[in-house]
Parts: sequence; C-alpha cells; structure tokens
Amino acid sequence: MQRIMVIGAGVMGAGIAQTCAQAGYQVLMTDPDPAALSRAMDQIAAFLAKLESKGQLEQPADKVLARLSIAGDLAGAAGAEMIIEAAPEKLELKREIFAELERLAPAEAILATNTSSIPITTLAQGLARPQRLLGLHFTPPVPLSRLVEVIRHEGTDEEVFQAGLELVRSLGREPLAVRKDVPAFVINRVFAAALSQALELVEQGVASAQEVDMGMRLGYGWTLGPLQTADLVGLDTVLLVMRSFARQGEYKLAGGSALVEEMVRQGRLGRKSGQGFYDYTGAGHKKA
Repeated sequence: MQRIMVIGAGVMGAGIAQTCAQAGYQVLMTDPDPAALSRAMDQIAAFLAKLESKGQLEQPADKVLARLSIAGDLAGAAGAEMIIEAAPEKLELKREIFAELERLAPAEAILATNTSSIPITTLAQGLARPQRLLGLHFTPPVPLSRLVEVIRHEGTDEEVFQAGLELVRSLGREPLAVRKDVPAFVINRVFAAALSQALELVEQGVASAQEVDMGMRLGYGWTLGPLQTADLVGLDTVLLVMRSFARQGEYKLAGGSALVEEMVRQGRLGRKSGQGFYDYTGAGHKKA
C-alpha cells in the first residue's frame, strides 16, 4: 500500500494526513472548503518545521510535504488504495461520502472512517461492499498520539481488519483492536464518561475547568485534562459527538451538553476560535 486519501482538512484530517506522509505514504487530502485546505497545509508545514528544528523528523520537512497533495473533490479516490474519512460527525454526511467513494474508488480499496461515536455497522448499511469498511479512530493530537483504534463490524473482512492493524503499525503507532462494534468504541467511551462528569462539575460550580484538568493531570497522569482535550478537538465537534450519543440512547455519555451548547452558541469553540474553556489569544494559557 502506497497511496492514501484523507477526506477532511480539519484538526483530525490534517493530523492524519501529516502522520501518513511522515510514514512515507503518498497522501491526497481533500475538503470542499479551500480555506480549510489552506489552513491545514499551513498548520502541517509549521508542525513539521517545529519537529525538524528539534531533530524529531527522520526526513527533511520539505520531503514530507512533497508527498502531500490537496484537492477539493473526491475524484482522486480512483487512485487510492486506502481512503480515510475524517469529515464532521454527521451520519448523513458520512453516508453520502461513502456512497460516492464506492462509485469512484477501486473495488479493492479499503474504506476507513475516523468516526468517534457512530457505529461502523451503521455506516456500513446500504454499502455495496460493506466488507471493505472498518474504523480507524485516531486520537488528538494525531501527530503525537501513539494509539489508533482499529474497529471491525460483523461484516468486515478479516483481510481488511488485518490491513488496518498493519497500517497503524507502519505509522509507528500501537493499534487497539476493537473486535465488537459499540458506540464510541473503547477510548472515547472512557473519555466521554470523564468529560461528561467534568462538565457537570464545572457547571455546578464544584470546581473550575482548570482545577478539574489539573486533578486529572496530576492525579491520574493525563497529558491533557478532559476540558483541555475538548478545547483541542473543538467544542463544536464535541457537541456533534454528544448529540450522536443522545440519538443512540447513550445519555450517560452526553451529560453536560447544555454547557457546551451555550459555549458553541457564543462562538467559543476552543483553540480554533481562540477561546473555549481556556483563552488562547494572548501569552500564557488562561481560563476564558
């Protein structure tokens, strides 16, 4: 496998594209929004330059970037061997994308989704080749994270599942094999439960966002606290995931959504907007 297509130029899509290019793959990143593609390429170039300055890149940054190209449509699926969808967490949007991919991509291509909450079985419904679909759930920040969940649904071919595991290893990551398809899989079920409790504690005034995050960092060794992670992912994305949980009846994983909904309404989306639970607009890292 040499050619990978990544659909979506948001935080996750850009991170996946960068990680695959660093591992030596030819990568095509697509998004219908030209501004999103431009931002993603700028972010990737800056990230690679930082890694290179620290001596943490195996190859020069310009060689990595040379393996990465962009497009505004899905036509490039015709030449892809692996296609990783990292579009917003909207079921109908993802279904539309996979229906189009089945029309454009070679029959032998592997289709993967980076969904964080939608069962792979649900996305496989209606596909002509559901056996070629699996989940590849990366965790943020993708270029630094060491773990990727590889999820099969009942109809996933064993060969496809093994190819997913091998791809993750080739990226220098550890695959977590998820053999039973449940909403949010393993990592996000645990994280969503922690985030739900963190949100409720902040909303009730039990502790501040900073204090909750400090407790998880110092008490349990988390690199980032749950609310810092939510800011990193984007609170608009977090809200989509929470709504997805609620639609699936997973209400215990969707607690605290009212607070997130209000912050999104105010335009406080986290790092991407400059403010979320923390303020990213000035020096330091202060609560907004």
